[in-house]
Amino acid sequence: MHAITRSGWVEVIAGCMFAGKTEELLRRLRRAEIAGQEVAVFKPATDDRYGKATVGTHNGRQWDADVIGTDAEAVRAIPDRLNGEQVVAIDEANFFSPALVDVCEELANDGRRVIVSGTDQTFRGEPFEPLPQLLAIAEYVEKFQAICSVCGEPASRNQRLVDGEPARREDPTVMVGAEESYEARCRNCHVLRGE
Repeated sequence: MHAITRSGWVEVIAGCMFAGKTEELLRRLRRAEIAGQEVAVFKPATDDRYGKATVGTHNGRQWDADVIGTDAEAVRAIPDRLNGEQVVAIDEANFFSPALVDVCEELANDGRRVIVSGTDQTFRGEPFEPLPQLLAIAEYVEKFQAICSVCGEPASRNQRLVDGEPARREDPTVMVGAEESYEARCRNCHVLRGE
């Protein structure tokens, strides 16, 4: 899929929740290890759904990860935490500071393959920074879709649920959760209360 080059690059795996983004990230990491490449994986401290120090999927697959803060200072320290790894993976990029964009550029310019996965839209259906910026600088982009939990069509939106009801537009943007708080929905079935 990706050319073997002497230079680094950025890959972004984007889409809504339950679309298989982290599963794809783990697939790429397994392939890198099979190829004999050293891998470093980072995840935000705010996401402990599948274990404190693991990147996990909704279906149970896991990979050990370095847990870091989401603020600009913690993100800028990522290069200092590396020990020569050729492949650097960052899961749940939507939780990190916009400083992640510059760090990914720095790592790629240093000859590394950078694989980033994250949700590209908030529960409101709006761009979820810093994903739009990462999509713009990436050499490779893949956008995954899930299946709408209402009608079965391809889903691109995150439906947040509060006590089983659609969230209100004014609710906070970040709320870590899984099946109990979110569903994948298509454009037509996505609902916000207060519209």
